[in-house]
Amino acid sequence: MLTSNVLSAAMPYGLRQRQGRPILPSGRPGMGAIPHQNGTTFRVWAPNADKVFVTGTFNHWSLRRNPMARESGGFWSTEVSTARVGDEYKFVIQNGQEILVRTDPYARDVLSPRENSVICDRAEEQTDLETDKLERFEPPATNELVIYELHVGTFSQKADGRPGDFNDVIDKLPYLQSLGINAIELMPVVACEGDQFWGYEPAQPFAVSRNYGGPEALKRLVVAAHDHGIAVIIDVIYNHLGPWGLNLWRFDGWSEDDLGGIYFYNDWRAKTPWGHTRLDYGRPEVRQYIRDNVFMWFEEFQVDGLRWDATAYIRNADGDDSNGLADIPDGWRLMAEINAEVKARFPSAIVIAEDLQANEWLTKDTNSGGAGFDCQWDAVFVHPVRHALCAKEDTDRNLQAIREAVTYRYNDSALERVIYTESHDEVANGSSRIPEEVVTKNGCQIAARKMAELGAAVLFTSPGVPMLFQGQEFIDAGRFDDLTPLDWKNQEANNSSVNLFRDLIRLRRNLDGNSIGLSGEEIDVFYLNEQDKIVAYRRWHREYPEKAVIVILNFSGDELPNHVIEVPDDGSWQVSFYSDRKEYDEGFGGFKSTEFEPLSADASNRHIQVNMAAYSSLILTKN
Repeated sequence: MLTSNVLSAAMPYGLRQRQGRPILPSGRPGMGAIPHQNGTTFRVWAPNADKVFVTGTFNHWSLRRNPMARESGGFWSTEVSTARVGDEYKFVIQNGQEILVRTDPYARDVLSPRENSVICDRAEEQTDLETDKLERFEPPATNELVIYELHVGTFSQKADGRPGDFNDVIDKLPYLQSLGINAIELMPVVACEGDQFWGYEPAQPFAVSRNYGGPEALKRLVVAAHDHGIAVIIDVIYNHLGPWGLNLWRFDGWSEDDLGGIYFYNDWRAKTPWGHTRLDYGRPEVRQYIRDNVFMWFEEFQVDGLRWDATAYIRNADGDDSNGLADIPDGWRLMAEINAEVKARFPSAIVIAEDLQANEWLTKDTNSGGAGFDCQWDAVFVHPVRHALCAKEDTDRNLQAIREAVTYRYNDSALERVIYTESHDEVANGSSRIPEEVVTKNGCQIAARKMAELGAAVLFTSPGVPMLFQGQEFIDAGRFDDLTPLDWKNQEANNSSVNLFRDLIRLRRNLDGNSIGLSGEEIDVFYLNEQDKIVAYRRWHREYPEKAVIVILNFSGDELPNHVIEVPDDGSWQVSFYSDRKEYDEGFGGFKSTEFEPLSADASNRHIQVNMAAYSSLILTKN
């Protein structure tokens, strides 16, 4: 068996037959290995090749028995009547005297990044997976989304210690549904070098990793998630590939300046923080390659959204808006064109940018010159909020920064940002979970828990799309890595914290019908007391201004009895949430709360009196 990196290709989306050859809806022939009634059609792009052959189990790995015909534009194709589903194969490329054995760039399935492709029958896969269920699913509206980011390999663990897979995620869906989660975001699931990985070093963008169960298991996960009312968002990486286990490197033997060849830039634009492997967004064939990958997720796997990793490094070589000299206009055009097509064909699709440059043009409409993303991860929220939560001294907690964090918006829309206090980046790369950061600075376990839960209150009461990172709801500590699984014993031990997160999510989603203000975009920070470290804001929905919600947050380690606050609305207020209840921790509740006392404020005297425990949060709704 040949041992260079080779993956498999399943039938591309939407194929139909035209004179025996599979054709895409656009009229363009399908790419990769495409099984049909007459055998299998193979098609590959290798513009600098002199000759191309396909080899595999169907011809006993003969290097020259099945030559491919040259087409216009540097494409090569052939039909092999004896090649069937389940057969393994590779492409053999001759460039001058050099013979290169290459994997299929459009491979859908992979045994491992350095083994052979397998011909797959996608049509049968969809039939087995009850496609009709997938097509009927509608993801939640943006203002109702609650996202849960997870890493498939560490979200759970096999009994024998092996990393988790898609089936293990399926097993946890009832738990996530009960928590109130209605969207999961999977860290990248495509084939990478090695058995364990974060996923951000993709070797084969079209191949779902067999470490996680392969394409069949991912499709089952999507079906199961939809059955639980949960949308599925996939992380995709187009800012670079590899650099390890990278089959596309100098694919057909050509390159310039000792760089990557036809799929990559071969000049200064190739350089990224992860290797000199930035895809060439200016080449039509590479643009098509990325576009086809995007639509594979929506059409073959029926996912509900994509989160584009590090878009700043697609549109700019330095990933920095401050230096216009490094701009890559082709990258911006690529994102805009693909997003426009996604929205035209899948209006409810969720497309998210991880840009972290607070650039409002990422979420502007493509007709206005924007990149067309629905929302973007918001650095303006996470950094000041984490700083306030993890500061060693109360005096270091900047409430003005909190005000800006909770009120910030892009293009006058709060829903164009994904807000979070923990993500795979924030709890790694030299940083830790919020409880770990707090304990490290002041050594107090109870304060660590309280700060983590105070952060959750800020998260779920601020305008935007809230996101949790796996285990955050049961106060998982330490740092994230791809070798250490979540300890689900902590979920049992900290079930009271899970209940606190569940109650906050219920309020955020207005599941009890009394907190629709939290699903709106409007916010007014009407009280900010730097001395006592108290901040309060009013939240409301534009269509229901009379059903406002008031949020009061104590960023101080001091108990504040009978604290008086002037509120902007009159009426009778009911305490719907108080974080210091004993139900959330046996160690809580030592300080008298107001949780069952209605608070009244009339037009002539809009003052309410509250009791706030240290590092606590209070949510008031109208009776």
